[in-house]
Amino acid sequence: MYELHEVDITKYKNKSYKLYFTTILQVVRKIIVLIPVIIGSIILGILGLTFIPEGIKNRNLDFSKGTIVINNHAIRVEIAETPAERQRWLTFRTEKLPFTSALLLVYDKSDLYSLWLLNIQFNLDLIWFDNAGNIVYMIKDAVPCSNTLDAAQCTYKNTIPSKYILATTSGFINYHNITKDSKVKVVSI
Repeated sequence: MYELHEVDITKYKNKSYKLYFTTILQVVRKIIVLIPVIIGSIILGILGLTFIPEGIKNRNLDFSKGTIVINNHAIRVEIAETPAERQRWLTFRTEKLPFTSALLLVYDKSDLYSLWLLNIQFNLDLIWFDNAGNIVYMIKDAVPCSNTLDAAQCTYKNTIPSKYILATTSGFINYHNITKDSKVKVVSI
């Protein structure tokens, strides 16, 4: 595929040229070896994310349940509080959540948290809020990834630290008239 042509460096009298050409040849040889390894790693990673076994896709995670209140509307929430639950969250779920329920991602501390919508089957409304129940960031109708390569287009991140993210079916924010001034009260988690 790649062919190296040896350079006769003996014709260069200056030793610094010999060292320079020797170093370049060593770097080129290493790059030629690394290119197929890098390409193979990328392909394996994409295949691994794309063809996840059905047993993992369809595995039922029993999230604990709780209740929050937004604008005097009681919302039943599934709670994802462990790293494994937050990683799994709504992936591979085919049925949209009704507007009376949502998934609440709970973190240990307030920070900037991003969500990559890979393997999400429907558009989402996302609401980040802090310990005091103040909504710090919202996204309506967040579009999931169409493939593993559009991570930049389907990754959503708050700009103000928050401890909670509420993930809901698209249309939830409008249905409950939620604005930046709305307050979220955690009743039970």
